[in-house]
Amino acid sequence: MELKVSQMAEHLIGSEIIKLAGEVKAKIANGEKIYDLTIGDFNPKIFPIPTALKEEIIAAYEHEETNYPPANGMEPLRKSIASFLEKEQGIVYSPDELLVAGGARPLIYALYQAILDPQDKVVFPVPSWNNNHYTHLAHSQKVFVETKAENNFMPSATELKDLIGEATLVALCSPLNPTGTVFSKAQLASICELVLDENTRRNEKGEKPVYLMYDQIYNLLTFGETKHFDPVSLYPEMRPYTIFIDGISKSLAATGVRVGWAFGPGKVIDKMKSILGHVGAWAPKAEQVASAKYLQQVEQVDAYLTHFKSEVAFRLTSIFEGFQALKQKGYKVHVIAPQAAIYLSVQFDLVGKTTESGDVLSDVKAVTSYLLNEAKLAIVPFYAFGTSNDSTWYRISIGTLKREDIPAMFIQLEDALAKLK
Repeated sequence: MELKVSQMAEHLIGSEIIKLAGEVKAKIANGEKIYDLTIGDFNPKIFPIPTALKEEIIAAYEHEETNYPPANGMEPLRKSIASFLEKEQGIVYSPDELLVAGGARPLIYALYQAILDPQDKVVFPVPSWNNNHYTHLAHSQKVFVETKAENNFMPSATELKDLIGEATLVALCSPLNPTGTVFSKAQLASICELVLDENTRRNEKGEKPVYLMYDQIYNLLTFGETKHFDPVSLYPEMRPYTIFIDGISKSLAATGVRVGWAFGPGKVIDKMKSILGHVGAWAPKAEQVASAKYLQQVEQVDAYLTHFKSEVAFRLTSIFEGFQALKQKGYKVHVIAPQAAIYLSVQFDLVGKTTESGDVLSDVKAVTSYLLNEAKLAIVPFYAFGTSNDSTWYRISIGTLKREDIPAMFIQLEDALAKLK
């Protein structure tokens, strides 16, 4: 007998990244040296969490902070976050406008569930992380906007203009996973103006507004001249429509600590709290207590971020320079300069090339396999983030990369590229 499940579960697509990671792990288990740049995570031996945060977590467990936390998060933590946001971004939110959960994922899920009705439309750019899956979980409709390399893969107001009239949610992320690029002030301002104009029309008719999800989980990881901008700082009138997603997962290399937060209009945050109260996706109490104390240690936080960002920037810059050198030698590669997060966008324009054994790299999947098998380079194609299957762009993530491996990685890569005809 064939067992039946819900239509939602039946048609939920698995993660392409996890599938690729399985291949990589199998090769590593067989003793192959693989440069695994797939996962948007950190090797804790290379990028440990702050020592002071770890000490606070241990102390919290020693003080038996192991029972249920409040549904919206520990008040001392929400107060610390509010102060942290004001210091880092100059935006003022009260602790009651904040919701703490076990990382960003439950918060994104709760946001989709709180504002979307079945068949509502969600507009989001691709490549981007998991918006297609969250839309599916909410029984809503996906509206893709495939972005362009010349715009650093960030969506423009022009691309959104004809879609926003039917949207309930516009889902944005800056700095963007997977590209490591950001909105300029002008780009984001023009999108805010679209949202405000549309909501002026809807308010006159008493309709549900179009909301903006603004995922800024990487906002503290910007490099060089790059600056992070947010909708509410640019336009205070965006405050009733903007829900931020944030946390310590990326900026403190604390993906496994599971402390994330959302903030925005009180009614939406309250409904998200109710949803997560039933799901039980709270951040562990000890980690909340520890994070509250650590975020108040301003000098410690600043010192950690300075060192952490220098290590990330070194890797991103070294890889960028490596690809630039390959391009100058005539290889069909391209790379966007580092801006933010832990990612680089790189292009391998190799479809149609022939290997030494006479096989033709007929599509992007074949190119990806060649890079893995011949160059020992594991990276994620943009189609795993929703783009068309013929996109020749990839995400490189540096969270598990050792400094000393970079030169050898490029020797191996150039050798593999040189074999192609």
